[in-house]
Amino acid sequence: MTGSRRIRVLVVDDSAFVRKAIERMLGTVDDIEVVGFAADGEEGLAKARELCPDVVTLDIKMPRLGGLETLERLMAEQPVAVLLMSTLTQEGAEVTLRGLELGAMDFVDKSSVQPMSMLSLTEELVAKVRALGGARVHARPRPARKGAREAPGAPPAQCVVVAASTGGPTALQVVVSGLPAGFPAAVLVVQHIPRGFTKSLAERLDARSAIPVREARDGEAVEPGTVLIAPAGIHSKLARRGGAVVVVLDEEPRDALHRPSADVLMASAAEVYGPLALGVVLTGMGSDGTEGLRAIREKGGLTLAEHEETCVIYGMPKAAIEAGVVHRAVPLERVAGEILAAV
Repeated sequence: MTGSRRIRVLVVDDSAFVRKAIERMLGTVDDIEVVGFAADGEEGLAKARELCPDVVTLDIKMPRLGGLETLERLMAEQPVAVLLMSTLTQEGAEVTLRGLELGAMDFVDKSSVQPMSMLSLTEELVAKVRALGGARVHARPRPARKGAREAPGAPPAQCVVVAASTGGPTALQVVVSGLPAGFPAAVLVVQHIPRGFTKSLAERLDARSAIPVREARDGEAVEPGTVLIAPAGIHSKLARRGGAVVVVLDEEPRDALHRPSADVLMASAAEVYGPLALGVVLTGMGSDGTEGLRAIREKGGLTLAEHEETCVIYGMPKAAIEAGVVHRAVPLERVAGEILAAV
């Protein structure tokens, strides 16, 4: 952001301590400016209309007008990049995922806003506000089912590995809901998300999809027509045991930036399935998935990335495209169709 205007942030939270803490954390950098505060949803909506911020940090639980109701009205009246302040509980996970469906782009763990943990949270908060400050606020696309095979006579893919980060839960809903009952390949998903969220994510996707979606379990068989979500906090890999392909949950590599890592899962899929693996990278921060797509492509498999025009954050797809490991970039609403054409 050097040489350009600062990212303007509105902080909406009923806790005076949290409001002050967020201001202090964001005040550690020069490219972000907290332009206003609100103690509840009604005040937040008024301040958003008045200040036109680039990013709104929004508490989920507030008096008068709650966070989800505020979010819904905000996205209808004045769409803006919203960062939810959530709690890592089962109830908090479900409410947070509902917020992402309603248009929020990302979230941070509000319970981490404590004097002893603020230093580590500052880095995450600043990174996410910076990412959202340049994000696109899109209308939710509808899935489409048309696509074109990469090459005539190419063997049908048997395993699809999808990677996503910021903006991923909503993007995954578009992709997974576009896959029909009887889908002939296995699907595995890496979504960068904290521990405790993947089970709720899987349940929400399952309720909206024609094919079953569940959180992956160590040792379970990978089967066609099923979507497995890699559990947060540990790597998922694929391995052949006898005549079956199974999921292996593994702590290694411990030095990976993300756990689960899309690179790790895709590389194992490339080894197990060879040219019958298909890799897809959707919206998200960073570059996870680039080396995984490289491994799949080198084995003869098809690689896809979400097109910049529909990405919330054009980080992961951009990194993969610039590395030359993507066969084709397509808008989000066409991803399911491209997958269908390849299987």
